Amino acid sequence: MWDPDNDPDYETAEKQFEYEQFKESELMEKRIVDRSSWGKGEWDNEPDRVDFIHAGFSCFMLRGPVGSWCGYVGVPKGHPAYEVDYSDLDSNLDVHGGITYASKCKGAICHIPAEGMPDDVWWLGFDTAHYWDKTPVNYGMMGLDFAQDTGTYRNVEYVTAEIKRFADQLKEIK
Repeated sequence: MWDPDNDPDYETAEKQFEYEQFKESELMEKRIVDRSSWGKGEWDNEPDRVDFIHAGFSCFMLRGPVGSWCGYVGVPKGHPAYEVDYSDLDSNLDVHGGITYASKCKGAICHIPAEGMPDDVWWLGFDTAHYWDKTPVNYGMMGLDFAQDTGTYRNVEYVTAEIKRFADQLKEIK
């Protein structure tokens, strides 16, 4: 699994992002990933990071090393999923490709909390770089034609909706 702390293209979250206060469903977008090896596709006009709040949780999406999105929901201390490894979470939680990440703030997988939001959260995440997903880097490296490929690119709208759906499920855990 990709570890942002060992990826030379990512700096620490403190150096990468200058945050502003934001409210429920207000999106903050940033571009931070080198796209020079990517082929052309729907991702050309998308940001590389989007932060928002949903269902009372800090949420964000971040591009992984192959240009696909990873989605994260931060559960606060006291939530039943706090500090639980993703392999030990409720198997009824349903998110694209399954939960693939669980950790405290580390490197780029972190946040500066909005006013009133907790700093101490446990990030639960998923990625969209599965065999059935299109990834931007494959188009540059393999010279693939975006229009002719049979995979599906998971765009900003899809991943935002998936993060919200995941957050709604986590809110229901008692």
